[in-house]
Amino acid sequence: MGYVTSLFPRKVIAAVGPVVDGPNLLRGLGLDPDAPWDPKIMVPVTVYYDMLERIAETVDPTDLPLKVGASMRCDEYGALGLAWKAAPDLMGSLARIERYARVWTSVVEYELRPDPRGVLLVLQRAGARRLGLRLSNETSLASAVSIARQVSPVPFAPLEARFQHPPPRTLSHHESWFGCPVHFGNDMDALLISHEAARQPNILGDEGITRFLISHLDEELSEIAGEDTLETRSKAAIARALSEGLPKMADIARGLGLSARSFHRRLSEQGLSFQTLTDETRRELAEGLLRDERYSLAEVAFLTGFSEQSSFTRAFKRWVGRTPASYRKVHGTG
Repeated sequence: MGYVTSLFPRKVIAAVGPVVDGPNLLRGLGLDPDAPWDPKIMVPVTVYYDMLERIAETVDPTDLPLKVGASMRCDEYGALGLAWKAAPDLMGSLARIERYARVWTSVVEYELRPDPRGVLLVLQRAGARRLGLRLSNETSLASAVSIARQVSPVPFAPLEARFQHPPPRTLSHHESWFGCPVHFGNDMDALLISHEAARQPNILGDEGITRFLISHLDEELSEIAGEDTLETRSKAAIARALSEGLPKMADIARGLGLSARSFHRRLSEQGLSFQTLTDETRRELAEGLLRDERYSLAEVAFLTGFSEQSSFTRAFKRWVGRTPASYRKVHGTG
């Protein structure tokens, strides 16, 4: 199950105002309405989507993501917000989001992609495109614009805002907030930012503070509990796909809510490669299946992505130094 920071639903309820029963909605998320706002407290993302959809039954949600985005403040994001402010320029701030967004959400990945006109900040979120998810995507990109404006010494607007889902009844609210063309029904959820804006020095850029905050954020990432690592999630996805043959990196990345480029980069940062993960997954799966003698050697070969048992035998001998039959004699449990 994915999680998002409780800051988001609190901001949504504050933006809607008294037309909804805010305290009751917060209690439905397991939050104390009277407690201090703490971005480190997480809520299940599906429950957050449910809340957004219930609100949409009461009020027109067209401009709700924009109101929430406009209300976001750098300081409310904790160390990540401070690191955003202290980066030397907007490009540095964007790189902080790309690397550390995991601190406040386990369901969204950000990726910076070069573009002839500048750089794309691409938001990647897996899951069915229900209304709650769509509103959440709009809120995330509206928030990115808001905090970009808070650090820029000159007025900031992206060149384009792009969303995959269909447009609302009117685009006027979105075009007014983003200050640029807004395209719905696109192939990505993203902001296109010009080279000039990306290079604009931040008002409070401070390299010394940045080093301290980055160190703190690295510790936060390493201490986040309750979520599988990218390596674990990747191996699980590979294992599920093997019965249909050897999986492609792009397909596994898509299932994890990442682009192939972002998936490759993140694996490389951890000293991993897709080929290595695939081989390890096949070996570990084969060893587990061989311990259970209900599976024939041919079935084990098929379930680990081999079209021929002979190919499986050669690969397994290369992995563990003995044939599958020999391994089963030693480790099989009957």
